[in-house]
Amino acid sequence: MSDEQIISKGKEIISIEGNAVLNLQKNIGNEFVRAVNVILNSKGRVVFTGMGKSGIIARKIVATMNSTGTAAFYLHPTDALHGDLGMVRKDDILILISKSGHTEELLQLIPMLKRINVTLIGMLGEPDSKIGKECDVVLNVAVEEEACPYDLAPTSSTTAALVMGDALAISLLELRGFSEEDFAILHPGGSLGKRLSLKISEIMISGKDIPIVGENTSIKDTIFVITSKRLGMTCVVDSNGQLSGIITDGDLRRLLEKTLDIKNLSAGEVMTRKPKTLSRDLLASFALTQMENHNITSLIVVDSDNRPDGIVHLHDLVKLGLQSR
Repeated sequence: MSDEQIISKGKEIISIEGNAVLNLQKNIGNEFVRAVNVILNSKGRVVFTGMGKSGIIARKIVATMNSTGTAAFYLHPTDALHGDLGMVRKDDILILISKSGHTEELLQLIPMLKRINVTLIGMLGEPDSKIGKECDVVLNVAVEEEACPYDLAPTSSTTAALVMGDALAISLLELRGFSEEDFAILHPGGSLGKRLSLKISEIMISGKDIPIVGENTSIKDTIFVITSKRLGMTCVVDSNGQLSGIITDGDLRRLLEKTLDIKNLSAGEVMTRKPKTLSRDLLASFALTQMENHNITSLIVVDSDNRPDGIVHLHDLVKLGLQSR
């Protein structure tokens, strides 16, 4: 196979699977509405089951639902027949995924599920199959062809089932009013969770580590504070301890470009007045956005009396893996 043929084959496979997904749109109708409402109004969980590749797709849909506010878990059909069926409760909704609609393990499982009196939703490649006739709701995920040239490896069919699962999950997300804040609660360890939940008060430099000088502090002593605190800046406060301004390494370099005679200057004469500030209750991601918008590396956190309460530094935000929108 030449390089051109490999590229052509790759594009062909993507086209086949892309068409399979697009063709699903015609299957979004009353049965889809019924499936969404059944899950939405259920007091139980959504239980997915499927064999082989369908089972792998079921696990992925379970992960998506759990992360978007719909409690779900995967039940292996064989394990269910050997005791794990005890995990299922009558208020649960059970979704069976099968390309053929004749998967033997699922057919063996259905009579036991009916005894528990759970609602059955089929996500099937053949809606009129044996499994389809046993289900309360059937979602049609039939495809015209697999990307596999021998029609052996599930490709288009598994993609279609996955996309149908996403359609269910995201429809439920919107109907539940699931918000970014809700998502963050379920993803506290990820960068998105941090962006949506981590507050400035949790990551700011505070206490003795805040570089602070008075307006009358000499430039020599000011430089010592900036150097010792290693933040490349210092707050400047008035006689009442309220923030007057800020001095950064950049301010000092620009000052030296104008004159080398700085020994008689005070911090108040050099500082930049009205620096960008924020409060400790804001999200850390907001601080990052402000830094990017104003091309600065530090922000001063002030309290209700405009006294320095902390410092947020760009390097700390980057280390946390935060990303602004």
